[in-house]
Amino acid sequence: MNFMNRVDPELIQGAKLLPPLHLPDDLAMARRLASPRSETSESVHITERIIFGGDSNEMLIKIYEPVRREGEKLPALLWIHGGGYVLGHPNGEDALCESFVQTANCVVLSPDYRLAPEHPFPAGIEDCYAALVWMTRVADVWNIDLSRIAIGGASAGGGLTAALAMLARDRGGPAVCFQMPLYPMIDDRNTTPSSYEITDPAVWNRANNEAAWKMYLGEHARGDVSPYAAPSRASNLAGLPPAYTCVGQLDPFRDETMDYVARLAQAGVDVEFHLYPGCFHGFEHVVPAAEISRRAKNGYVYALARAFNR
Repeated sequence: MNFMNRVDPELIQGAKLLPPLHLPDDLAMARRLASPRSETSESVHITERIIFGGDSNEMLIKIYEPVRREGEKLPALLWIHGGGYVLGHPNGEDALCESFVQTANCVVLSPDYRLAPEHPFPAGIEDCYAALVWMTRVADVWNIDLSRIAIGGASAGGGLTAALAMLARDRGGPAVCFQMPLYPMIDDRNTTPSSYEITDPAVWNRANNEAAWKMYLGEHARGDVSPYAAPSRASNLAGLPPAYTCVGQLDPFRDETMDYVARLAQAGVDVEFHLYPGCFHGFEHVVPAAEISRRAKNGYVYALARAFNR
């Protein structure tokens, strides 16, 4: 069946209007077209800081918090933007981060981690780990409740979230109470049925995924790939924080996400999972007004709020 015939009717026009992307040739162009800052909410205060990343490099981190705070300690989310490990900036996630602040009554921190191919693995994950450590060290400054630290991200940000949960566990790092790797990019092997199935040039597809993984892994692609790069390769998922994730049925990451969810559950990790029929990669951002998009976004925003109030 034709790909577009399978797309949810509310999402078809949005999919057809997506500009084609062919990696690696279009990388520079795609970066120039990166999402600008959105209009910010009057109820959320945004601060920018420069911190030290994984190799003591300077890194921007954005902090979102309620304008009106009563002095109580708030939970905090480290939100990691997506972009195939090669694209993206925290500025493109302003509206979403504000939604987390408003709904979950929390502080959100979002790092501008280094991107491939200029900075292949492990630069990005080490930057994210540095941001996680930093947010716990400045908890008193931002009045953060250290018992309620969550991590989340979508697509490559979801892959970095899954990797960060393992890295924090294995290094004995900051305690994470909840992880939210949404439709995560976690398997460099591209051997699942869905990775072969989704090839339409209108959406994130097999060709772009293969190219992005090559850029992200760099020289590591020639040897044993670390689970901190591709979490699907992890042999031990025990002891990880409770998780929430979702994926569209027409997403090339569908099968690797479902496999990861099953393995988390088998390892004794509490996990909530939603599969959205007729939905392609990142659909809720492409057509945000669609009913299924609103349902998906509300699903993970409220999941975070529930996790902070357990």
